[in-house]
Amino acid sequence: MGEMIKTTGKIFGSVLNHNNYFRTSEGVTLYFEDWGQGKPIVLIHGWPLNCDMWEYQASGLVEQGFRVIKYDRRGFGRSSKPFQDYHFDQLATDLHELIVHLNLSDITLVGFSMGGGEIARYLKKYGHARVEKAVLVSSVVPYLLKTYDNAEGVDESVFEKIQASLKDDRQHFVRNFTKDFYGVGLLTSPVSEEIMHWTFGMAMQASPKATYECVSSYALTDFREDLSAFTMPTLVIHGTEDKTVPMEATGLQAAMAIPGASLKKYEGAPHGLFITHKDELLEDIAAFVSSQRHLDHLSPHRIEEPRSRPLRPEINPGL
Repeated sequence: MGEMIKTTGKIFGSVLNHNNYFRTSEGVTLYFEDWGQGKPIVLIHGWPLNCDMWEYQASGLVEQGFRVIKYDRRGFGRSSKPFQDYHFDQLATDLHELIVHLNLSDITLVGFSMGGGEIARYLKKYGHARVEKAVLVSSVVPYLLKTYDNAEGVDESVFEKIQASLKDDRQHFVRNFTKDFYGVGLLTSPVSEEIMHWTFGMAMQASPKATYECVSSYALTDFREDLSAFTMPTLVIHGTEDKTVPMEATGLQAAMAIPGASLKKYEGAPHGLFITHKDELLEDIAAFVSSQRHLDHLSPHRIEEPRSRPLRPEINPGL
């Protein structure tokens, strides 16, 4: 199967013949891409997509002199699709083993949507020794579910409906989901039909079981106690018109709870701002990674002026 790799005294797994695959300690194969040289940035994708979602940011960051690592979460894209273990403790372990396999240090972790949850749980379980900075983009952190002590959250019935729709007709659900994802309305759309098809194609590469199980993971996992592990400079980016992961329940709360975090609001941006605001996101990640600021130089809970861009008119029925 390939040469056994020993790291920090522990054998995590074996390298497959294809250089873009890594086998974890429990036998799950993760697909990853490792481009460029320089300060390492690990890009963690959202649900129900895969690492191809970072197409515009990954190439741009490499061109600016960074090393970029992106990977498909278990159950998604080209990675193995086991029937179970889609909870964040396991997903954080997968991330940890990939980081150790590549012997990364001084990393900036960038997590989109549920990818932010992987960062939070990784830091809680494994600490910050290898991590220099963190970026939460449209992230579910700290807690998406509406409860008695999280009034801004989303009602559990919404997630139950999502799972019921996935069981009934996953393809139809995903096709409609992408409309809210990108802020497509009756009179406007910030993305092309081709982007919509591309997004649908990524989602269809995912395991139906993983797609279903991860709804429970990102909806029900409470990361509030994990936030104390963010002891490094942290940038929170969120769209003000995110209907999928509302900023008031997540991004705003994370920025307020993480010491020294900065919040950048993208005015009018939907959940999928990695496409609708792709150039702005690239610019902000690159500037943050290049910055020499340290935690004690950051103003607590700094909120920067919203980024904005007009939506182009297009007739496209909304969800």
